Amino acid sequence: MDDRRQALDHIRQGYLAQPDHLTKYCRLEQTLLTLIEQRWQNGQRLPGHRTLCDALGMARNTLAGVVESLIRQGHLVTDHGKGTWVCKHSPLREQRVADIGPISRRAGDLLNDVGASPLQSGAFVPGVPDIAHFPIARWRQLYSRITVPHNTLLLAYASGGYGPLKRAIAGYLARWRGIDCGLDQIVITEGAHHGLQLCALTLADHGDRAVMDSPFYWGARNVFQAGGLEIDHAIWEPRRGYVGSLPRPHPRLLYFTGTHHYPLGVSSVSTHKQGLIDALEPDWILEDDYEFGDGGHHELAFDPRTGNQILVGSFSKLMFPGLRLGYLIVPRGLSTAINRVRTGVFREGRLLDQAVLATFIDDGDLDRWCRRMTQEYLERQQRLHELLADVPGIADISPPAGNISLSLALSPTLDDERLSQHLLNRHHLVTRPLSRVCGPGDPRRGLILGVGMVEGEALERQGRRLAEGIREFVAQQR
Repeated sequence: MDDRRQALDHIRQGYLAQPDHLTKYCRLEQTLLTLIEQRWQNGQRLPGHRTLCDALGMARNTLAGVVESLIRQGHLVTDHGKGTWVCKHSPLREQRVADIGPISRRAGDLLNDVGASPLQSGAFVPGVPDIAHFPIARWRQLYSRITVPHNTLLLAYASGGYGPLKRAIAGYLARWRGIDCGLDQIVITEGAHHGLQLCALTLADHGDRAVMDSPFYWGARNVFQAGGLEIDHAIWEPRRGYVGSLPRPHPRLLYFTGTHHYPLGVSSVSTHKQGLIDALEPDWILEDDYEFGDGGHHELAFDPRTGNQILVGSFSKLMFPGLRLGYLIVPRGLSTAINRVRTGVFREGRLLDQAVLATFIDDGDLDRWCRRMTQEYLERQQRLHELLADVPGIADISPPAGNISLSLALSPTLDDERLSQHLLNRHHLVTRPLSRVCGPGDPRRGLILGVGMVEGEALERQGRRLAEGIREFVAQQR
């Protein structure tokens, strides 16, 4: 009984720590996943359904739906009338590779490397924009306005992307990034990862090299590794530029993040980028405008008039992750090859979504959203700075900016992976350790945080818990 009472306390604490704007279903599912993966032992018995519903103020069918989903995934087992238990050794979760046949070396490398966490909600989870305030009613209204009989061609395969969306993107880039490009230079993609994959397929061969910053954006590195590319890293520091030994010159691809460096959360420096370009002389330069900033574009190295530079953009981090629409801005003449590769490998579609997005941009909704959220993110980061300013163990905090992520630099004696685990286990806060995305020879330690899912009183409460958790960990180390 004591075991189940303790489990109920864990669930209640974790549930209350989830962002208030999430549905009860999502808050409970994320809480149970965190506890199963990080805290509970195999065989831990869950409290009874009635007890849980009373403690959380939740309907029985909502709880039953979460439990049933976790049973299907192999996280829980149940015996009707006797209870529900954690099952860390379920065949669904631990099926050996040998039982399903061999997998590729590339897949093995990806499975053993930095990847997407199953925990994608929480106060400080990085890389997730504010989805609670997105004008979803307006978005649904546009769908109903566009899905009329004379637009049935929007349900067919696409051919190079929806023309009105290309025009809308060109206008958006001119207003927010100072970029003047032709419609023939725009390739519509299904997000930044898809754009990077198209570039790797079209521009590089298996075994070619790609150079990335350290710290690096793990998603881009995984895309390049999956394409069979070798990865080198150039260590970048905001105040000093590229330090230490540079990679060998003449890589096939050179990859940067855009106006704001991800994951450091600081403004990038175009002169640093140009210096690396001059030193390495890459065949192709990809700049991923991953983090939406304040509309400034001066730190972009990208120039649409060159013959080897490509800008990668996505609306998923700007609007909502499930949108999965983005773009490439490529040199003139290259879009035909990329579109043909795309058609041959992936086929094209999503015209209905593209039409809705085009109208959303043309009607001024995207500009209004950008202005609102740039200010929102700036204010959230400013308040988080104040809450963490005097916390021991924090050596530096990235300056407040109008984007969704920031980073904490930790004292070199602190283990950021253990700290991240401590914050998750003791305080139910999701952070990412910086050391996991640092290349060889880069000893930095820190935490990567997001502010997209926390605001107002919740930011105040969770920010204080974050500060308390770091203080606890530092005191333990001493």
